[in-house]
Amino acid sequence: MQALRFNQTGDLNFLQLIDVPLPSIKEDEVLIEVKAARLNRNDISNVMGRLPYTTIPRTPGRDYAGIVKAGPKNLIGKEVWGTGKENGFIQDGSHAAHIKVHQNAISLKPQSLSFIEAANCGTPYITAWGAIESCHVGEGTRIVIIGANGAVGNAAIELAKKRKAQVLGLVRRQENIADIEHQGVKANLLPTDNTDEKALKQLIQQYFSDGADVIFDTTGYWLPNSISAIAKFGQVAVIVAPGNGQVSISVRDLYRNGGSIKGVNSLLHSASECATIFNELAKDFDHQLMRPPKNIQTHALKDAIEIYRAVQNGLTGMHVFIPQHA
Repeated sequence: MQALRFNQTGDLNFLQLIDVPLPSIKEDEVLIEVKAARLNRNDISNVMGRLPYTTIPRTPGRDYAGIVKAGPKNLIGKEVWGTGKENGFIQDGSHAAHIKVHQNAISLKPQSLSFIEAANCGTPYITAWGAIESCHVGEGTRIVIIGANGAVGNAAIELAKKRKAQVLGLVRRQENIADIEHQGVKANLLPTDNTDEKALKQLIQQYFSDGADVIFDTTGYWLPNSISAIAKFGQVAVIVAPGNGQVSISVRDLYRNGGSIKGVNSLLHSASECATIFNELAKDFDHQLMRPPKNIQTHALKDAIEIYRAVQNGLTGMHVFIPQHA
């Protein structure tokens, strides 16, 4: 079968598309024919050697959707979806024609989603779920999602809506406003200058007079400003930090408001834990409580290395690989 493979880290030139034997499975494992697999930025970081827990040689890729080809008889032929901290890091991942996973990692794909849509949900939905869950977003919660047009932002909108929260999506570009509003929530442009300490607060107060209960910054650039824009006992959830990860914040503003910062890392969740979360998400999708992701770009697996490089060089959007099967 075809698979992406790297034997060294530190450069995308180490990534190759090669033919490898079909994975052999143990009694407690399942072999899945990959129909679609998402590319995440940390898949690129993986190959670049920025994630210390990676073992090599390795096939990258966390997220997938496919069909069970071998394993317990009751699972063969089932359509499944999945993700997890093991995939692509300590066991071979989804950027291949097949992937093997533990039986505990199996979750049946929502019937309402295509393979491409389901594969694209993986890391974004686990990340967004982590933020929504840890911040206890529920009915009436006033939540601002910064970077709402991204995959994680889109997922956070759907999860927050399902919980009947009051949602405001903030984006950088005017052309993204309509997409966010199409999801059924309010949207506006971010301030042009993230060094203006008052601009974000003033913008949010147009919608929530005393601030937001939760601000989910999916971009990493708005943490300092978000602290002054939360309501009493408000929370700021973060998933990434720019540059070297060092950010200067006002601790005084944080404690005076009883606020808190929640760090969210999808790589803390094992494949079996993700399967449990996905089982619930599948019900929500099939009951039309959440809308599937849109504007997904698909690429043949044979072109994957080119897309890895393009995303590393600034290509945006949601990208899914389609393997070729004999």
